[in-house]
Amino acid sequence: FFFPSSNIIISSLVMSMSMSVSLFRTYRLACGHGFSSSGINSNSRFMSLLVVADASSLQASCRAINAANLAFGASSGTKDPSLSVLVCGSPDDSKELDDAAALFSKVCGVSEVLMAKSNALKHNLPAPMAALVTHVIKTKNFENAAAPNGTFARDFMPRAAALLDSPLIADVVDTVDAKTFTRPSYAGNAMETVERTGDGPTIVTFRPTAFDAAETNDTNAAPVVQVSDDALAAAAGSTSLGEFVSAENKDTGERADLSTARVVISGGRGVGDNFDKLYSLADAFGPDAAVGASRAAVDAGMCANDMQVGQTGKVVAPEVYIALGISGAIQHVAGMKDSKVIVAVNKDEDCPLFSIADVGYTGDLFEAVDRIKEEVQKKKA
Repeated sequence: FFFPSSNIIISSLVMSMSMSVSLFRTYRLACGHGFSSSGINSNSRFMSLLVVADASSLQASCRAINAANLAFGASSGTKDPSLSVLVCGSPDDSKELDDAAALFSKVCGVSEVLMAKSNALKHNLPAPMAALVTHVIKTKNFENAAAPNGTFARDFMPRAAALLDSPLIADVVDTVDAKTFTRPSYAGNAMETVERTGDGPTIVTFRPTAFDAAETNDTNAAPVVQVSDDALAAAAGSTSLGEFVSAENKDTGERADLSTARVVISGGRGVGDNFDKLYSLADAFGPDAAVGASRAAVDAGMCANDMQVGQTGKVVAPEVYIALGISGAIQHVAGMKDSKVIVAVNKDEDCPLFSIADVGYTGDLFEAVDRIKEEVQKKKA
């Protein structure tokens, strides 16, 4: 991007909190049987594994499958009979579920895809989802269960872990072995190593942006198997614990999923009701671009909740992250600091986000949007 040199702020990629690269904590999580003195089980490789996939976010699910494969010792690029993928949802979404199952059946390392279709699973409410996952884990004797970390699994995976009397290790970004994982803490300013001890299944959610997507093999698809009627009955029996009220999904066009997009353009409260300009800029970049937002913009009703980037929203790590009118609260930084290139645009030259940005522009954000769009279109012409 080319802006007047007087308005460019170049900063190093060093976080203002240098503790982020030096502070580590190590502790153990135990289930109801207490701590184990035996340490890591050396025979933990090739244990039975269930991955609960998000049919609406195929890329994130494929990354979670790959992460689970790496964590629990399945051989890369082979069909290991220990790995199953659970696809669940409403019969109203049969085409989306069937397409997702067909894709997951071709992922290397997957031996079977479990399909669960029930009206009780519509909207992925936590109680019926947790009941289904718990029933499948118990009846099929899965020793480990995983899911992509995010809004999809954030509510039902902790509930399932509690029903199984097992701890949940959430937002894992790296694995040491089948019982030891690394996850961020203190809004990403520290990394902690967590060791799982005790009996019962290991329940993990993986941060999709920290892992590559699993490879596929079109010539050897795994079978798609329907879950038992008892499993569906377990989900249906939990619907009284909560109900779906309403949801608003604003049309963002045919754009990439925010969690896995190559380019992310995020707007803050300063964008106001002009998010259409951000959509237009995303369209200029192409189908690999997505639009995000700060929590302040979401809370103000400027955009949908699923666009929020940050500690309580989605974690992204695109090649380019463009922050427009975002001050850089620590909660927002936690969700985007792993981006390859960070571009910050703000009229306040003391904006905290400039401290971690690779390129900063002080000035009117709408003028910056027009300039960036113009340059992108020239490059693509």
